[in-house]
Formats: sequence, structure tokens, C-alpha cells
Amino acid sequence: MTALALLGAAAGCGGGSTVILATTTSTQDSGLLDVLVPMFEKRTGYRLKVIAVGSGQALAMGRRGDADVVLAHSPEDEEKFVAEGHGIDRRLVMHNDFVIVGPPDDPAGVAGLGPVEALRKIAATGSLFISRGDDSGTHKLELRLWQQAGIDPSGQGWYQQSGQGMGATLTIAAQKRGYTLTDRATYLALRRTFDLTVLVEGDRQLYNVYHVMMVNPSLHPKVNAKGARAFVEFLVSPEAQEVIARFGIDRYGQPLFFADAGRDERELTGAR
Repeated sequence: MTALALLGAAAGCGGGSTVILATTTSTQDSGLLDVLVPMFEKRTGYRLKVIAVGSGQALAMGRRGDADVVLAHSPEDEEKFVAEGHGIDRRLVMHNDFVIVGPPDDPAGVAGLGPVEALRKIAATGSLFISRGDDSGTHKLELRLWQQAGIDPSGQGWYQQSGQGMGATLTIAAQKRGYTLTDRATYLALRRTFDLTVLVEGDRQLYNVYHVMMVNPSLHPKVNAKGARAFVEFLVSPEAQEVIARFGIDRYGQPLFFADAGRDERELTGAR
């Protein structure tokens, strides 16, 4: 009996048949969950209820015990979540990268620059920047980059917050001819719907890593621990990792995510 079959045998054996996943919007906007969710449900017998919000909100749901399992891309916040006892069994799942996109004529002249220098030029030229402003992993990275640039954009006329997910924020940026920071997967999945181009990419600071973790049943006894365990094991299984590694190649000519389960994260990020 395979590992996934064993997980399937667990469904209905306690903890309920529904698993609540709190996750970042990029996993939904990119279309990845449209493939993985039915696969998980078929293999395990559980029904997965997906709530796509920013990583900050997803982790907040975990802290309240309102989700069984969390898939996020905000490593520092995830580490704090686990250190505080709210999360357990945090596993590396996949990565892609962030990019800064903007109008094809690039009025601020940021093409080819590093992300911090690009933000300085956007600010210096008063070019419109659309922030998610939603406490997501993308928003957290953006705020760190502004801090490194020595600029506080809040209250500036050229800086606007959408308060929405990545797909909606990209649409607003395109409609207003503004710049924004986005994960590459969501951009590629939606790029045919707007006129924005990748202007800043390839910097190590733009590395975007996703982890999955169970909400701690010891601290939140009402969570579906068996179901959450089943989803964690499914997501790092060879079957799911193969789907992740190939997702997007047929439509975009390149994968939207790189499968990383079992790899040493320090090798990917260059961290010590």
C-alpha cells in the first residue's frame, strides 16, 4: 500500500472529513491549487476547503485555530508562528521568485536595476506604485525593500495600496500604468489580461519560498490534525512534487514553481 493510499485510509477515521487550508493568494491565482486540490481529495478521501488570503492573514487564521494547515511564503513570519507553538512540522515545498513589473515604456527607467535601486528611482520620479498593503508575504518583502532603500512611501501621492490579492493588484497597476511587486507565477498566469512587463528580476532578495505547516493540535485541539497531516504528506510526496515541477510549462513555456521538498533550503537561498 502506498503512502498516499495509507493517508486515504485515514480519512473518516476521526478529525472529520474536511480539511481547511489557509494559503497565500498566489497558489490560487496561479491555478496550481486547481490541479492539486482534486488530486489530494481523490488520493486521500478528504475534502479540502481553501481560503486564499495573504500569508499574514493565513498565519493569523492558524493562530486562532481557524485553519487546519497553512501554506505560506513569508519565512520569517512562519518561523515565528512555529516558535510560538502555533505551527508544527514546517516543510519546504517549492519556490519561485518575485519580480517588479510596470508599464512597457518604463517611465521611471528601472529596467535592469536591482530591486532597491529600482524603488529609489520610482520614488525619485514620483511614478505610481501599487502596493498590496494586505500583510501578505509579498507586502512584507516590499516593505523590507523600501526600508533598505531608506524611503517611507506611506502617505505619498505616488504610493497607493490596493488591500487586495496579487491578481487584483496587478490589474489595478495595469489600469493605472503603475509599478508593483509580484510573484512570477501569478504574473505569468495572468499576463495575457494586462499590459505589464517584467523590469526587475534575478536578485537573490527576490527569492520566494513556500512552506506548508500543520496548525498545532496541542494548542488548538479542534483542528483536524489527521487531515492536516495528510495534506502536508501529500504536498511533499513525489506525486505532488512532480505536478508542481511541471505546472505551467505547457502554457507558459516555463514552470511557475520549482519543487523543493527534501532539499536544503540554505543551498537555495545562500543563507548560512
